[in-house]
Amino acid sequence: MLKVLKPGFFTTIQDVGRFGYRDKGVPVSGAMDMRALSKANLLLENPVDAAVFEITMTGPTLLFEAPTFICLTGAVISATLNNEPIENYKVYAVDKGDILSYGRLESGFRAYLAVKDGFRSKKILGSSSLYYPLTTKKCLTEKDEIEYNAIAAFDPKISELKIDAYIDERQLTVSKGPEFDLLDDKQLKRLFSKEFTIAKENNRMAYQLKEYLSEHAASMLTSATLPGTVQLTPAGRLIILMKDGQTTGGYPRVLQLSENAITILAQKRAGNSIRFKLV
Repeated sequence: MLKVLKPGFFTTIQDVGRFGYRDKGVPVSGAMDMRALSKANLLLENPVDAAVFEITMTGPTLLFEAPTFICLTGAVISATLNNEPIENYKVYAVDKGDILSYGRLESGFRAYLAVKDGFRSKKILGSSSLYYPLTTKKCLTEKDEIEYNAIAAFDPKISELKIDAYIDERQLTVSKGPEFDLLDDKQLKRLFSKEFTIAKENNRMAYQLKEYLSEHAASMLTSATLPGTVQLTPAGRLIILMKDGQTTGGYPRVLQLSENAITILAQKRAGNSIRFKLV
């Protein structure tokens, strides 16, 4: 069992997501940074869909009540195991009674914690990903207890990976959205020649950008959206839907982020800048 002594700002359980229910209005959810999730599970030789902790901005304090092996990936939030510093993208053995703590955020925005064999959390519609109100919790809270398999011995084929520099990337590759042709020449020039700033309105549902394109009066029927869909409001503001984003929307869908671009954006916080590249 893993005891949550302090939950951090917004710590959730995530896996690869839940699929096949978007027609019922259920978002995909799952890890915002799929690259970080997959590498953590790779190092621990876990199934690809093993559940992990997604840690946003500030990390939790956790007490392990059984031995296991852990790996940290994604954002760099200074972490210690029993007050000894540990690094991202390395496998560490954990004993009963060990305490994992997080300190200052150094780079990125979302970090991931994986344990050998994954966290044992109830699956709803085929996924352990927290998404309220489908799941009873939005995020982990103090005194929560999460199960995992006690494992005393494990000899990983790969014990560490080189830290990936994608967290510092600012370029988001995009393709044309269904309503891309509604954009005029002035909007297109602004969209692909200038940088945009992440607004304070950003979370697992969507990221808004500070800078505006020009206003428009285009109307459309509510239509399907995906994680990474970029919507343009009548006022000219850009909204990028993320993993918990709604499944339909009534704003023009002008761009669609690649999966890699979603991963990069997931590591950005308010004030960071990005730019779009059409591919």
